[in-house]
Amino acid sequence: MSTDQVKPATKTSWLRSQAAALTATGTDFLVTIGLKELAGLWYVASNATGALCGAIVSFALLRHWAFQRHDQRWHGQAVRYVLASGLSLVLNTSGVWLLTEAFDIQYVISKVIVAVLMGLTVNYLMFKHFVFR
Repeated sequence: MSTDQVKPATKTSWLRSQAAALTATGTDFLVTIGLKELAGLWYVASNATGALCGAIVSFALLRHWAFQRHDQRWHGQAVRYVLASGLSLVLNTSGVWLLTEAFDIQYVISKVIVAVLMGLTVNYLMFKHFVFR
């Protein structure tokens, strides 16, 4: 790939990043619910594993489609992505735990609330300005 590749417009990258987030979130939810309900794992461990799987799907879609930054070395992006995703993982898992335990909200509802808040705020900004700059 050429290093002079043009980045997509902000509106395009935002829309694509939201579609990527929905796809990654679907992966996350399927893994989380599958591990909790079918495998009987603790919901916090299931949530962390689901988030990791969603992060892998997200990186690929964001890099190649939403931000079109596949012209850059993936190693640096991957390191920054791991840092940003680590923060997101901690915030997501803590948020699900807090809402579930402190407010007695069912874990899937907690997960939806936290996923929407994170996706609309922290994640997009971190990925656009830090990971795929």
